[in-house]
Amino acid sequence: MAPINDLNNLVFFAKVVDAGSYSAAAEALDMQTSKLSRRISTLEAELGVRLLNRTTRKLSLTEIGRTFYRHCAALIAEAQSAKDAVNQTLSSPQGLLRVSCPVGLLHGGLADIFSRFLAAEPQVRIALDATNRRVDVVDEGLDIAIRVRVPPLEDSDLAMRVFGPSKMILVASPTLMLRHGMPARLADVARMPVIAMGYAGDKVTWRFQDKDGNTEELVHTPRLHTDDLLTLRAAALQSIGVAYMPALAVTEDMEAGTLIRLLPQLSARAGMIHALFPSRRGMIPSVRALLDFMAAELADSSFPLFES
Repeated sequence: MAPINDLNNLVFFAKVVDAGSYSAAAEALDMQTSKLSRRISTLEAELGVRLLNRTTRKLSLTEIGRTFYRHCAALIAEAQSAKDAVNQTLSSPQGLLRVSCPVGLLHGGLADIFSRFLAAEPQVRIALDATNRRVDVVDEGLDIAIRVRVPPLEDSDLAMRVFGPSKMILVASPTLMLRHGMPARLADVARMPVIAMGYAGDKVTWRFQDKDGNTEELVHTPRLHTDDLLTLRAAALQSIGVAYMPALAVTEDMEAGTLIRLLPQLSARAGMIHALFPSRRGMIPSVRALLDFMAAELADSSFPLFES
C-alpha cells in the first residue's frame, strides 16, 4: 500500500474529530473551513474509505474512521513525546554521549576527567571507545573524537576544539642507563637500543631543538615499532630501549623512578590535543558541557598532559 502523501492530514482529521465540527477545527487550526474539508476528502480518497459521516447538523465517525482515529491520536501523542524528549535534552546535560579517545590519553589522565564529569553530571551517560585507530566521527555516530596530532592540524568538515599540547620526551629505565650510561647528547642515544611509536618501517627520525633553537636529529632503526602506547611503555619499563613518548603516558613512572627522563635540554614538537565533533550548530548541552569540562581540567597547570 502506498504511503500517505501528507501526514499533516492525519493531524487535521484528528482535530476535526476532537472539535466535533469542521468550523471549530478550522478556527483552532487558523485555516479556512473549505480548505480543511478538502484536506479530509483528500485523505479519504487516498485511503479509499469514508472516515466521517457528514450531515447538516453534526459529524460522526464511521466504524473504520473510529479505528483510524485511534491510530492518529496515538501517532500525535508519540510525536509530542518525541518533541518533549528533544526539548528536555536541550534544556540540560543528559542522555548518552558517544566518545572516542586514544588509549594513551585515557591512561594519561583523561579517564579520570571523564569520571569526574560523570560525577558532576548525573544525567549523562558515556559510551567510550578506547582506540588508537582513526575513526570516522559521522559514519560511526560519534559525538566527540579526541585526537593528538602534530600541527598543522588537518582540514576537516568537522568542528574542532583545541585544548593544548602534549609534550614528547625521551625516557629509559634505570637498568638500561646502568647498562649504557646516561647520555649527555643526542649522539649518545644513537649508540643505544631504541623503541618508537608509529607503523612498521626501517628507519625513524626524531627531531629536537636545543635551548638556542638549533635542530638536532636522530635517525635510527627501532627494536620495537608500535602504534600502541601501552606496549611502548611496557617495553621501556622492561629496559628494551630508549623510548620517545608523550609525557602524559609516563608521568607516574617518572615520579616512581621506574623511568628516567633523558636529555631534558632538548624539546620536541608537541602534538595538539583536540576534539572533533560534527557541528557547533545545534550542539546539545551534554556535548558542550563535556568539552567545557575538559578544557577547564586540561588548563590546570598540575595536569600531566602539559608537563614540561
